[in-house]
Amino acid sequence: MDISKLRKKYEEEGIDSANALDDPIEQFKIWYVQAKEAMIPEPDAAVIASVNEEEYPSSRFVLVRKVDGDGFVFFTNYRSDKATSFALSPKVSLTFGWLPLHRQVRIHGLVEVATEKESDEYFSQRPRGHQIGAWASPQGQVIQDRKTLEGRYKEISERFGDGPIPRPEHWGGYRIRPTMVEFWQGRPDRLHDRLRYTRGSDGWLIQRLAP
Repeated sequence: MDISKLRKKYEEEGIDSANALDDPIEQFKIWYVQAKEAMIPEPDAAVIASVNEEEYPSSRFVLVRKVDGDGFVFFTNYRSDKATSFALSPKVSLTFGWLPLHRQVRIHGLVEVATEKESDEYFSQRPRGHQIGAWASPQGQVIQDRKTLEGRYKEISERFGDGPIPRPEHWGGYRIRPTMVEFWQGRPDRLHDRLRYTRGSDGWLIQRLAP
C-alpha cells in the first residue's frame, strides 16, 4: 500500500506570539475548549512517553483529568509499567493530537505523585465499575486468561457489596509539571506554525520555530 500521495490541506487560523497568551497552561485551556466544541472524541486523551528499565522509549495513551497552573494530572495504577519508568526518571513527554483541527500540543516536564486529596476526590467520582476495576486489575502483569480477571472483579464486587469502595493504595494520580510546551498548528503549503514556551527563572520564554 502506497500512502505517499496522500495530502491534506491545512487552512486553520494560525498561532503566533502576537495572538498567544503569556502562560502556556492558559493557552492550552483555550485550545482544549475549542477541541471540545469541535466535538473531537476524547480531547483529554494524550500520549505519555517515558523510558523503561531496558532504556527503550515507552509510550501509551492516558486520559488527562485535570489541568491547572501546576500542570497536567492523570490517574493510574502505581504498580504499572509507566509507574516503574517514572521511578527510573521523572522526565516525561505528553502529546495531545487534535487532528481534525490540525493541532498538536507537545509537553516536556517532570512527573510526580499527586496529592492523596486529589486522588481520593477523583476516585470518589468514578463510576462504581471503574472503582472495582482499579482493585481487580493487576495492571501490566501476566494473567492466565480473561476469566481470571472477571473472577477477580466478581470477588471484589462481592467483598464491598453495596457499601462505598475506598481508593486502593496502589492507585492514584500523577502530575506533570511542564518545563516546555509547544503548540503546533497546521497551515497551508506546510508552512505550519510552531510556538514553543520554555520555562525559565523569570517565567516563560516564547519562541517561534520553523516547521
